[in-house]
Amino acid sequence: MNLSILNTPPENHFDQRLRAAGAGEFTGLSIRTVQVNVGLKCNLACHHCHVESSPKRTEEMTWETMELVLKAAIKAHAATIDITGGAPEMNPNFRRFVDSAIAQGFDVMVRTNLTIMLEEGFTDLPEFYAHRRVHLVASLPCYLETNVDRQRGKHVYQESVAIIQRLNALGYGSRDDLALDLVYNPGGPSLPPEQSALEAAYRKELGTHFGIRFTKLYTITNLPIGRFQHDLQRQGYAEKYQDLLERTFNASTLNELMCRHQLHVGWDGTLYDCDFNYALKLPANAGHIRDFDPAAFLTRQIATGAHCFGCTAGAGSSCGGSLVAGDAQAGQNVQGATA
Repeated sequence: MNLSILNTPPENHFDQRLRAAGAGEFTGLSIRTVQVNVGLKCNLACHHCHVESSPKRTEEMTWETMELVLKAAIKAHAATIDITGGAPEMNPNFRRFVDSAIAQGFDVMVRTNLTIMLEEGFTDLPEFYAHRRVHLVASLPCYLETNVDRQRGKHVYQESVAIIQRLNALGYGSRDDLALDLVYNPGGPSLPPEQSALEAAYRKELGTHFGIRFTKLYTITNLPIGRFQHDLQRQGYAEKYQDLLERTFNASTLNELMCRHQLHVGWDGTLYDCDFNYALKLPANAGHIRDFDPAAFLTRQIATGAHCFGCTAGAGSSCGGSLVAGDAQAGQNVQGATA
């Protein structure tokens, strides 16, 4: 059955912009990656967290669902299992899941907040990761301590630096088989700076002050959802930020949007087009992981909304950073100026 023709949602403003750009059917193009949210429990409660994770959250993926995820990834001929949370390491089946994914030939990527590796029961994670050559993607939303602690909590910057140095000592950031990527998020209602220029600044500042090495920097636009949207509303910037995203729409980002090249699985096994739709509880028109059909998933109509302008603004944004080269509206803020 072609699920893409069932329950097709009405056209929204983003869909209208796609049509005006001549984008055609907004469906999947490939399934390179299976991204898995294994739970919402986290040792932090960051201001920019779009899934609103915290130490109080209890949702977590079961081992039975993890097994279904691996079977689905094989059926989809995916190359990568991308594990996220919360702090994904806090799921009791996390290590078993990583080992099973590696044993079945997948490249494994883990999105870590770094500080979890200082918590009791998790201090051996750097060695666990290095031994298995897990690709780490670590949140460090700025190279300045004040900005990081404002977004993520007191002392998080120094704790993150300490863990990166431990990872560096194991070879992360310098060996080709031990990738350590850092993630930048703007601290306020603006688009990220141009990615390559900001990466150079990160290398200079972190290298000079701490001797830190890393593989790549990803710049990711804050979408107007979750805690970030709550902050925008309190500050009176919600409408202005949405306007910024819409007026910097870039049609050249459309072919590489992550929703077109991945399957996202929520902690309960529900299928989503991306992590952001998961946060909004906007499921893909494809059901549950137990019923996964790769062909039907690729032909589905991707669920969209006003938040999607965040991924198509400026140089574009995805879980792998910017989507197009150049500095298209880089750093522009709600006042229309460059931040």
